[in-house]
Amino acid sequence: MLTEYIEKAMYRASYEVIDDQWVGQIPGFDGVWAYEDTEEKCRKLLREVLEGWLLLQLRDRDPLPVMDDIDLNAAGVESEVA
Repeated sequence: MLTEYIEKAMYRASYEVIDDQWVGQIPGFDGVWAYEDTEEKCRKLLREVLEGWLLLQLRDRDPLPVMDDIDLNAAGVESEVA
């Protein structure tokens, strides 16, 4: 499910060239962006940034954008400490 979520988010990514650098970002994912000298490097770095961002969001229980039918938000789920 997480892999599919990431793939759907990456599908929404946009790329443009600014000052000879490729800039990638994903709408709805604040702070997830990448700058690289080639589109392929930018895409790879953007995916890495997205994965790290998701881990932090999940750890902190911050809300995540819903990707089509995938909702990673665990509303109403309480964690138990043993």
